[in-house]
Amino acid sequence: MKSDLLSNIYNPADLRLLKEEQLAQVAQELRQFIIDIVSVKEGHLGASLGVVELTIALHYVFNTPDDLLVWDVGHQAYGHKILTERREIFHTNRQIGGVSGFPKRSESVYDTFGVGHSSTSISAALGMAIASKLKGDFDKEHIAVIGDASIASGMAFEGLNHAGVTDANILVILNDNAIGIDPSVGALKKYLTSVKNGKNPRQNNIIKSLNFDYSGPIDGHDLPKLIKELNRLKKIKGPKFLHIVTTKGKGLQQAEENQVKYHAPGKFDASTGEIHLKSEENLPPKFQDVFGLTILDLAKKNEKIIGITPAMPSGSSLKFMMDEFPERAFDVGIAEQHAVTLAAGMATQGMIVYCNIYSTFLQRAYDQVIHDVALQNLPVIFCLDRAGLVGEDGATHHGVFDIAYLRSIPNMVIYAPLNEIELQNILYTVQFGIDQPIAIRYPRGRGVLPNWEVENFGHYEKINWNEAKCLKDGTKVAVLSAGTIGNNVIEALKESTHSNEIAHYNFSFIKPLDINTLKTIFSTFERIITIEDGVKNGGFGSAVLEFAASHNFKNSIEILGVPDEFIEHGTVNQLQELCKIDVKSLINLFSNGSK
Repeated sequence: MKSDLLSNIYNPADLRLLKEEQLAQVAQELRQFIIDIVSVKEGHLGASLGVVELTIALHYVFNTPDDLLVWDVGHQAYGHKILTERREIFHTNRQIGGVSGFPKRSESVYDTFGVGHSSTSISAALGMAIASKLKGDFDKEHIAVIGDASIASGMAFEGLNHAGVTDANILVILNDNAIGIDPSVGALKKYLTSVKNGKNPRQNNIIKSLNFDYSGPIDGHDLPKLIKELNRLKKIKGPKFLHIVTTKGKGLQQAEENQVKYHAPGKFDASTGEIHLKSEENLPPKFQDVFGLTILDLAKKNEKIIGITPAMPSGSSLKFMMDEFPERAFDVGIAEQHAVTLAAGMATQGMIVYCNIYSTFLQRAYDQVIHDVALQNLPVIFCLDRAGLVGEDGATHHGVFDIAYLRSIPNMVIYAPLNEIELQNILYTVQFGIDQPIAIRYPRGRGVLPNWEVENFGHYEKINWNEAKCLKDGTKVAVLSAGTIGNNVIEALKESTHSNEIAHYNFSFIKPLDINTLKTIFSTFERIITIEDGVKNGGFGSAVLEFAASHNFKNSIEILGVPDEFIEHGTVNQLQELCKIDVKSLINLFSNGSK
């Protein structure tokens, strides 16, 4: 009977004590360890299964943590974490107070660079390599592991472009599995496919032309071959590039066959791979599906409607429209800057462009939003999925900054629907023509209306521009909410002992604000409470404060929202509780009435 090897590996120094022929068993055990934990605790599965052999080979050949290893995005770093002193606590992955789902500098010396968004690894590793050289260290290795979807992004090319004219000791490893979260797209993907199939002439090699020592493609699951090639490359100075071919989800049949679903499958049976299906009966729809089904329905009736997403067709549900109208719905790959300016270009020609980008990823195209859209006052419709606290993905993925970073931009309208009906109606309203750009922000996960599709889908109403609504009357306190967080207010008021004293106003239009309603509120109520699922600094509450100051109102104003710190990972409810914007915290606050 084989001995258990993985349980005796605390860190890579232990791994390096093993004979090379034992590593195949380590790979088998590591893969099963990941499957066993993720099947119960959830998380990103397929990406980490695909790089098990590469992870072992890197830590076996290189002297980590002295040699510096950067994982792009970090979805694939579970094996890395398990081999670097976190095996015994890995079961806390993505849980509040537990291990982060992504590499994180404050968590381990083996996590050389904090990641979560794509295409940063080459620039970071190059920065480290140049710094090492300046400090006189010419032996330290600097390795960036990047996927074929990430390397197509502009920032990765910027890093390659710079690295190719340096003598920095950097190794870029392309983990080519033809998929990110959704299948990779674009001309570079076609080029890499031709390389893998042996159909591209060697003299046409893009990477060689950028002055890298290129090798590959080699089988990324062949441990002896990987180790041999990494040992060879370790002796070569300057910029190097290794092209490996892997299978996302390797070792779990269902994960190999359905790579999109098994990117982050939720709970599943570790032995069979079958996903534990949750009953969706009587559940509200996901907000992404409200967007996807609505834009498809509108596009059937309006030929000018265009859909754009940077590499998130499934996550945004734009895939519904892409399947039916492929010539009018575009996945542009991991290229947020391009997505925004592409939308701007289309808008100049009279197209009605819905540009769907996760809130956390629109941060990557801030200049384009300002310079290419808002400055020219182009009517691009930004649909910001995953706005607010997103849960277990943590600080790198929370969409809590968009209100603050968009509110300062001239011409920009910001709208946050309270529920599914308001989301479908704003999507319907803007297609009739707007005079400026608009950002429509909505959260990850499900809405609040179980029968939305049966009772409301397709029954559109035009939204009155810039109008706030009184959802509940009160006598002393006015609660002003922006977006779906207002549903926490609604629930809390049902339980509050002072409910009759508290009025509730829904400000779906965050910019511009409904000034007339605000004047009425400030003239009527002694105390004002604002609530948002974004940062308090510069957000919706700040806008209300600015209004009060400019109109010389002296009312008591309390701002609820995300504090001035990066919020870590946990369930959405746990994180809302941390920020004191969950239902229970609001019940306690409202129970104090007008005090």
